[in-house]
Amino acid sequence: MGPRTSSDEQTDGTPDGRVRGRRTASRVASAALLAVALTGGAVAFGAARDGGRVAPAPASAAMDPGALAGADPDAAVAALQTHLKAQPKDHDSWATLGLAYVEQARTKGDPARYPQAQAALKRSLALAPGNDRALAGRAALAAARHDFTGALTDADRVLKRDPYDERALCSRIDALVELGRYPEAARAADTADARRPGIPVFTRYAYVHELRGDVTTARRVLQQALTGATSPGDIAYVATQLGQLAWNQGDYPTALTQYARALAADDTYLPALEGRARARAASGQQASAIKGLETLVARAPLPGPLVALGELYEARGGSGDREKARAQYTLVQAWIALARANGVDADLDTALAAADHGDKGAALRAARAEWARRHTVHTADALAWALHVNGHDTEALAHAREATATGYRNASFLYHRGVIELATGHPKEGGASLAAALKLNPGFSPLGAAKAREALKAQGAQGAQGAQGAQGAQGAQKASEAAK
Repeated sequence: MGPRTSSDEQTDGTPDGRVRGRRTASRVASAALLAVALTGGAVAFGAARDGGRVAPAPASAAMDPGALAGADPDAAVAALQTHLKAQPKDHDSWATLGLAYVEQARTKGDPARYPQAQAALKRSLALAPGNDRALAGRAALAAARHDFTGALTDADRVLKRDPYDERALCSRIDALVELGRYPEAARAADTADARRPGIPVFTRYAYVHELRGDVTTARRVLQQALTGATSPGDIAYVATQLGQLAWNQGDYPTALTQYARALAADDTYLPALEGRARARAASGQQASAIKGLETLVARAPLPGPLVALGELYEARGGSGDREKARAQYTLVQAWIALARANGVDADLDTALAAADHGDKGAALRAARAEWARRHTVHTADALAWALHVNGHDTEALAHAREATATGYRNASFLYHRGVIELATGHPKEGGASLAAALKLNPGFSPLGAAKAREALKAQGAQGAQGAQGAQGAQGAQKASEAAK
């Protein structure tokens, strides 16, 4: 959940991965493996909007972020490659191979898989121009590369022919969310829920409501989805979303419980491992959190875990910890370079990491470029913070307030807004924003939370709360400096 991104996060559709065609012996063997590897096989109960009062509807979570969590994408790719040597004109299997490469990239944190996915999908479309599976796969690939306009175009093409295609319905929601077209995303989620209620749709429906600040509905829908989850991949995926939702509200015991449930289903699921480490750190278990993140980044050196680990090293402040932290931030830049080389728009990742731990000028250039492409709460926050660290606080203020305008409850956004409000001479508003960030999620960042407390302390010492004129502005400036 948010950005689920970065990437974190919900960027592809949910094709079912079942192989169709001639029933040769090798074909049946491949299909049998793929049925296990690529299909979640969940049965989701009812629609999200009515609390599940309609009859059970079959739903596949295949190729959704949770669908392969407990499976082996490498085995799926190998099976498809073997099959396609015997049946090179099977356009469905070429499309499924492309989607499997996208999933490999996600699970391994390896964007080098994206050109392979592109080639497989292109082959499928050459064999069967305009086939829905390949178009849905191309939408998933475009979203994974952060080309959300392209993802929306392909999803819409599929839906014109088949309004009930689950993959395209989900890709359309994702694209609209990531383009910042939230009212349209909400309508798309309602439509998908009416047409194909199931785990892939439920998780997206929940996120759309979370972005509006409706945590109660988001939690209810995710709990409903978890009740309907049967495969290890689905359980790991949905439980992790519940853990993230609890984390965002500062409810660490519930977050840890949900992450434990996810990892009981799949002990290799990367988002659950990262979430557990963050929740442990916020709960005062720094040593355990560091160990968990060290293990995680050794397997998948992705920007989010790398920055989290670097900040934990900095917060620990031991001998050599700053050097260890710098090493993590350097790896972030290496991942970004690799991502760009493989067609991924990594400007948001660049802006977020570089603003605090890299080239501030590069952070601002990347944030401006991303804002030119899409206006989301996440890009607004990234641009606001990049502007702030480069000394453009007046311009930053409008973007910081835009990042929190939908009601989305995110402590980092509130922290950034508070610091910027202090820097622009709004001590009362800045203090309120910082206090709100700490109340919402007191351990939102090992460095940011400490700086927020320092800023509030400095503001109080200077009498910024309730002060007027130059004295208030001076106190606010000192508080802002404490927060940097």
